[in-house]
Amino acid sequence: MAFVIINPEYGGLESGKIKNNLIEKNFNLNISRLIYNKLKDLGIDTYLLRDSDTTIDLQERLNLINRLKKTDEENILITNALSSGNSSGAEIVYGLKNDDSLAREITNELEANGYNVLKYYQLRNPSNTSLDFYPIIREVDNVESIIVNYGYIDNPNDYNYLINDEKNLAESVARGIYNYIKKENVYTVLKNDTLYSIARKFNTTVSKLKEINNLVNNIVNPGQTLIIPKEEKEITSPNEYINYTVKSGDSLYKIANNFNTTVNAIKDLNNLTSNTLQINQVLKIPTVQEEEIEDYLNYTVKSGDSLYKIASLYNTTIDKIKNLNNLTSNNLQINQVLKIPTPSNTIENSYINYTVKSGDSLYKIASNFNTTVDDIKKLNNLTSNTLQINQVLKIPTSKKEETIDYINYTVKSGDSLYKIASLYNTSVAEIKDLNNLTSNNLQINQVLKIPKK
Repeated sequence: MAFVIINPEYGGLESGKIKNNLIEKNFNLNISRLIYNKLKDLGIDTYLLRDSDTTIDLQERLNLINRLKKTDEENILITNALSSGNSSGAEIVYGLKNDDSLAREITNELEANGYNVLKYYQLRNPSNTSLDFYPIIREVDNVESIIVNYGYIDNPNDYNYLINDEKNLAESVARGIYNYIKKENVYTVLKNDTLYSIARKFNTTVSKLKEINNLVNNIVNPGQTLIIPKEEKEITSPNEYINYTVKSGDSLYKIANNFNTTVNAIKDLNNLTSNTLQINQVLKIPTVQEEEIEDYLNYTVKSGDSLYKIASLYNTTIDKIKNLNNLTSNNLQINQVLKIPTPSNTIENSYINYTVKSGDSLYKIASNFNTTVDDIKKLNNLTSNTLQINQVLKIPTSKKEETIDYINYTVKSGDSLYKIASLYNTSVAEIKDLNNLTSNNLQINQVLKIPKK
């Protein structure tokens, strides 16, 4: 479960922003009380950091938050505030170590109730861009901290709803927090599951699973329910990107190509929600790729091709082809030239999901997907060969063998595998293995890969 701390900004001697009858410290306290009451009604453990018009300086707030947070629960800090200036709408700031899930849930609820959310975003400290800008986010450990700025006090439209709609605003934010908490990953342990296999599945660690579920050993039983910790994002170090100023004629696709990266990588690093750019906008361009591709070949798309078909043909994945070519959809054009990553000599962790059907066996599935029974069992942590209908298996999509040098040979009338093998000083078994053949039958004009000797 989660523990929510609500932080009304300002108070006492610090009034915050003032416009006519709207005083920020009072607004922040009123809306915080409303959110507190709503979350309590929803059964959420909640604490209100100040419940009166008292002065609490920043350091005192930070100390109080760090004392209040709970070691055995997810801690969420909501700071309520107002903005000033020439803009309009709510804004939500979330931390560099967190994803946008909580901010997005609150945004969805506010917009569903007719309120404009200008943006939700992360803000870096200009003197050290690996850190958050706001201390209320930066200086609290093991707490998911966000700031909700409900509107611009100087804007007439914002001023109107800030004065009149406190209850509706509070209901929207409380509902967003509740939705986020209830979407906490919960996993029911299956037969043959281990803490290690579950940790791998959800990109976490055994120690984190044990800590969040109060486990004293590594034993789990089928049917047991586990809480899966939300994944924390790694903060990008400044030496992992360069700054680039957008020029006339630029697009994300063009910039990504120029710097050998992807559109999605640039959008993720800059927290962009669309592909629209402004001249003189400064972008962070990643200089370190998550997965460096050593080599690739060019492939010209033919009639009937699909990304799935091409990926299968070259023993790679759709995502790798899309990332290497900066594709944002699976649509292809005839004669389009694609870069196809060539496989390395190492085992890759790529897999596809396969649902077991009646009559399937591990041997049959392994043969169909050009892998081995042991590889499937290892990837799925299976201890026996028994399968269940509708069971979902991960099937490895890359082979363990080293890349083999080969030539292409077109089958002619009168050819046989034995005759071709003798001609090229190889064996029938090697040709069948390289071409994934399950029989010795050949077709005229069939193209075979023949291993070079």
